[in-house]
Amino acid sequence: MSETRPDNYYDFSAVEKKWQQYWQTNKTFAATETPDKPKYYVLDMFPYPSGDGLHVGHPEGYTASDIVARYKRMKGFNVLHPMGYDAFGLPAEQYAVKTGTHPRITTKKNVDKIRSQIEQLGFSYDWDREVNTTDSGYYKWTQWIFLKLFNSYYDSIENRARPIDDLVHRLESGELVVTFDNKYLVVPVSGAMAAIGGIEIGARKWHELTPQEQRVFLSEYRLAYQAEVAVNWCPELGTVLANEEVIGGVSERGEHPVIRKPMRQWMLRITAYAERLLADLDGLDWSEGIKKLQQDWVGKSVGADVDFTVAGYDETIRVFTTRPDTLFGATYMVLAPEHPLVDVIVTSEKKSEIDKYRTEAARKSDLDRTDLAKEKTGVFTGAYAVNPVNNEQIPIWISDYVLISYGTGAIMSVPAHDCRDFEFAKKFNLPIIQVVNPPKDIRILSGIKKEIRVKNGEVTLDMPPVDEDAIDDSPQSLWQSYYDMIRRSEIAYTGDGVAINSGDFNGQPTEKFKENITAWLEENGLGKASINYKLRDWLFSRQRYWGEPFPIVHLEDGSIVALDESELPLLLPEVESYKPSGDGESPLANIDDWLNITYKGQKGRRETNTMPQWAGSCWYYLRYIDALNENAPFDKEKEKYWMPVDLYVGGAEHAVLHLLYARFWHKLLYDLGWVSTKEPFKKLVNQGMILGNDGQKMSKSRGNVVNPDTVIDRYGADSMRLYEMFMGPLDAVKPWNMQGVEGVYRFLQKVWRLIVGDDGNPQSAIVNEPAQNESLRLLHKTIKKVTTDIENMAFNTAISQMMIFVNEYSRLPRLSKKAIESFVILLSPFAPHIAEELWQRLGHSGTITYQPWPEFDDGLTTDPEVELAIQVNGKLRDRLTFSADADEETIKEKALASERVQELLEGKSVRKVIVIKNRLVNIVIG
Repeated sequence: MSETRPDNYYDFSAVEKKWQQYWQTNKTFAATETPDKPKYYVLDMFPYPSGDGLHVGHPEGYTASDIVARYKRMKGFNVLHPMGYDAFGLPAEQYAVKTGTHPRITTKKNVDKIRSQIEQLGFSYDWDREVNTTDSGYYKWTQWIFLKLFNSYYDSIENRARPIDDLVHRLESGELVVTFDNKYLVVPVSGAMAAIGGIEIGARKWHELTPQEQRVFLSEYRLAYQAEVAVNWCPELGTVLANEEVIGGVSERGEHPVIRKPMRQWMLRITAYAERLLADLDGLDWSEGIKKLQQDWVGKSVGADVDFTVAGYDETIRVFTTRPDTLFGATYMVLAPEHPLVDVIVTSEKKSEIDKYRTEAARKSDLDRTDLAKEKTGVFTGAYAVNPVNNEQIPIWISDYVLISYGTGAIMSVPAHDCRDFEFAKKFNLPIIQVVNPPKDIRILSGIKKEIRVKNGEVTLDMPPVDEDAIDDSPQSLWQSYYDMIRRSEIAYTGDGVAINSGDFNGQPTEKFKENITAWLEENGLGKASINYKLRDWLFSRQRYWGEPFPIVHLEDGSIVALDESELPLLLPEVESYKPSGDGESPLANIDDWLNITYKGQKGRRETNTMPQWAGSCWYYLRYIDALNENAPFDKEKEKYWMPVDLYVGGAEHAVLHLLYARFWHKLLYDLGWVSTKEPFKKLVNQGMILGNDGQKMSKSRGNVVNPDTVIDRYGADSMRLYEMFMGPLDAVKPWNMQGVEGVYRFLQKVWRLIVGDDGNPQSAIVNEPAQNESLRLLHKTIKKVTTDIENMAFNTAISQMMIFVNEYSRLPRLSKKAIESFVILLSPFAPHIAEELWQRLGHSGTITYQPWPEFDDGLTTDPEVELAIQVNGKLRDRLTFSADADEETIKEKALASERVQELLEGKSVRKVIVIKNRLVNIVIG
């Protein structure tokens, strides 16, 4: 950047400070409910305030959403565009452990730093709605939502959540709700018999049950409940970690060893909403890729539950399978190492080996255990199960590729028709019995000139390494090779076909066999049709200090009671040490005067776990609607006005769990009448990652982090905003390049010189005359292009069009003031500071923010005439002008009549004429 500045140099530093102060003083972007205007809610995924602040990759999504917000205001929408901070979490707590600094102090410092960086970029946020998940006025309502979960159950008949008191009222009225086949049945209490949580409830009335029996019954239905579950426990960090926080058996933060350990945890019954979480994706304007990630996480499977008895024991193992048609091919069974039945059935000879294997499995994450490329391991328990379809005894093994958290924690293994089972059977020399005969017209092989190869039990088709002519590549030959490998047990066939080796079911096609074997299992009391979900209930506990306290008290009689809503917020107490207690509880367990209380006449103990960081981010979009409300999380009428979120912009790393959890909480609030929409986020856009100039992800360890403060100091906020949008498509991965920033900086200087003269006033060439001819057409083309591109979030091409406009207008001797004003409005969502200043210097008072967006005349966006290149055999020979609506025959005739073409045609014939619309004509002669 040159040190010599022209007289009409754009002083971005002074201008940007001026307009940021103006917006703040005048609350330019404050949003209020205006019923006579259409609303538009633009939301960013709010940041975690780390001590490192933002790097240039973070504002990419914020810039995109801000462009849309500013554009929508000019289009007449009432825009809500808020910002806040997801501020609870482990990093601040670890820093507290290390330094003794209260996480609140660290968090405030980091929040102030990030807000300062965000403000420098001129985003049009309504700062009066700012939220911070660590503020007690915010987490009061996070606790309130938890109480709604604790005090609700899911009524599967009405398919919605209802207050738990409704269930109690029905029980007190002489009815009993029992669970049967995943549905609730309401029956008179007389003569009814049900087993709930191991407690038999029969002819007694509800009030005749002991308090303990009542609590057990209700805990089976509460949407928030406690359970002993296997978790990722990090002794060094002293807390439970989510699966995504464990990589390669160590914690993502700090790389400390992590083990699997059963612990008392709070759980949220998200599984009750599994079907709705799937079904309601259909109406959302999300990418198919993001929808599929959600679908895969829920993981709906249709199949059958099958019961295998254990030989010599009064025990039954239930498995879920999507392929009940392969039951006759089940040659062994595998239990998860954590399965409770392992301790019951393991033989004395196998116990030490089993114990050793279970210890090793506890050190692995679920992701590591289910890695398809991982070599299979396992241990035989010494026990056998009885296959219900043929009464044959099959060995029971344990293996870490089976998870206790999925299905029933047990599988029937059919190695001939499952790749993982195949690899396991091959390694341990277990029987492989083919029970599905592939169809002879298998399409994967038909007509393909490729060789079949086998890797990890799966067939692949690769180009042969020898001369193709030497290979018999007919479909029949390929099929026979494949079929022979199946028969020799060299590969697992996982497709459909016809039943073989399956008793009376032989010859039945797969789909028919599935129906018939499932009906047979039900008739004989050996199983039933079932739907299974990969989705597990949400583990909602962390053994940390820096999180929302649970509004729960454990009374000395064993009961768990929730605080009244009027007693919220339950504040975090002050502590002397932030280190974990050492016995699996959070530092809160060390604060006796906070921990031990008398509540409702009984001695009790507060819950010492805190909520995970996900909690505060599940509903922040709703708090923005009414951020200062002290009496409710938000006003219902305001929610009806603003919801749903019209545009949600954020990183793809939150494409699964954050969205899934937020949708779950939203549906709960919908069921309870607090929100008016079934889904929170109407349109979702994920921005791509901005890499360092070395092409690697930005990180301190790589030394490739670019601080936005440095870019703003040198080139200004508008240059940074413009460059981030000009780098390429919003969803693409792009490397940072400071030369690119320099380029857009020069463009903004050119815009300034186009409009502002040396004396600081508008150029003398700007006149109060309408644009004419080509300059008018260029204006309308630019309005159309920028408008369409903003609507499609194709910001890079919108900027390209504005650059074309400036280049062309810079050549004109006279500039229409109205055309220039229209251009400044187009530029303003992208570069708001310079646009505000230019608008003012063009003679306007106030802000450009609410100026009407320019309209375009579609008839002026196409040229009346176009110039086409005329080629002969691919070489340029002439250029001719045609009417824009000329048909192909007219173009061909005029091109062939060209004097230069006629000279080349002498003595030759025209073989064909190729017309490429609006570009060229190629005449092929011979």
